[in-house]
Amino acid sequence: MICEKIKGKLLVAQGGGPTAVINQSLVGVVLEARKFNRVDLVYGAVHGVRGIVNEDLVNLSGETSHNLEMVGNTPSSALGTTRDKPDLKYCREMLKVMQAHDIRYFLYIGGNDSADTVRIVSEEARKANYKLRCIHIPKTIDNDLTCNDHCPGYPSAARYVSQAFIGLNRDSWALGGTVIAVVMGRHAGFLTGAAAMGKKFPDDGPHLIYMPERVFDLERFGEDVRRVYERYDRCVIAVSEGIHDESGEPIITRLTNCRERDAHGNIQLSGSGALGDSLAAYLKEKIGISRVRADTLGYMQRSFVGCVSDVDQREAREVGEKAVQFAMWGGRDGSVVIRRTGFYSCDYDLVALEDVAAKTRIMPDEFITADGNDVTDAFRMYLRPLLGSGMPDAYRLRAPFIPKKLGKGESHSERQPGLPGW
Repeated sequence: MICEKIKGKLLVAQGGGPTAVINQSLVGVVLEARKFNRVDLVYGAVHGVRGIVNEDLVNLSGETSHNLEMVGNTPSSALGTTRDKPDLKYCREMLKVMQAHDIRYFLYIGGNDSADTVRIVSEEARKANYKLRCIHIPKTIDNDLTCNDHCPGYPSAARYVSQAFIGLNRDSWALGGTVIAVVMGRHAGFLTGAAAMGKKFPDDGPHLIYMPERVFDLERFGEDVRRVYERYDRCVIAVSEGIHDESGEPIITRLTNCRERDAHGNIQLSGSGALGDSLAAYLKEKIGISRVRADTLGYMQRSFVGCVSDVDQREAREVGEKAVQFAMWGGRDGSVVIRRTGFYSCDYDLVALEDVAAKTRIMPDEFITADGNDVTDAFRMYLRPLLGSGMPDAYRLRAPFIPKKLGKGESHSERQPGLPGW
């Protein structure tokens, strides 16, 4: 297929929550676009689509390659981002700005709502007979974009969650007690499931993992915790913020009657720490476990600088590069997607915007155990290569007990698995 060579400016923007590698995609776009003489200049929109309607645009063509590389290795959205969810009127205003500035290529880095924005702008440009190539570049720590094996941003966030639970498990192993950690994920449990990736010994936590793909029963939760606690004298629990009852009502609203909503009209799930605190209070009151601690990982999952996946960095750069190539040679609008090939490699494709826009992917059944409170080996095999190189391990002493002379305390043979020195 011969692609029409459109000449004009290229506009790139970043939307939704920041990630540790979203700037790699931005840099991939800018550096790749410089190779094509049909791109006059590369513009960036400050704070996403809001920056487009407000004409808050910057000229990225003057950036040095060295500075771009430094920005690429920096977490969070270098251009700034927004939670705005454009409707038809909003997108028409965006198109007016693009027409005024002779922008002929629009590349938007974001999740499924961002893909929907690109879809609307694409349709409006076609109706206006304005030549505009529109490409969506995938990004989300939730890993919930359809058609993708995985999404840039997710592997690094998963690496953080995995390492955080290694630390929580070791803390619990030393002192005992129960700890609950709430992980991001409204509809998909991919990030919560990553908590299992740091387990080395059979009694390591997290001992229980609850994801929004399964109905959460509060009484069964209590019995699950009781069973683990009686066996190990401790329990480490990973909970997705999106857990819900059989009617679909978020557990946080049941426990706290909290109905605060975010910018998209969704119930605010974990920003206050109320979900973890409420579950901890339930365990103390109903199960009788006195020492229960709850933490909410919160924003730290998104842009943590200390444990970025090298695989994630590389692929985030490549989806930016491929977006430009598809825009120049593909002859159609679309969304860049990642396909897994072999173990482990990946390839990139361009799918129709409506295949990704405003749709949500959830964890497949084969990734969740039959009892619904853990992940399977199939999930571990799926995620392990994405976490990148240099994942840490937590080791234990193997020193044998010295025979008791005074017979104090429990005998060594009666000690519970998981306690120090066992």
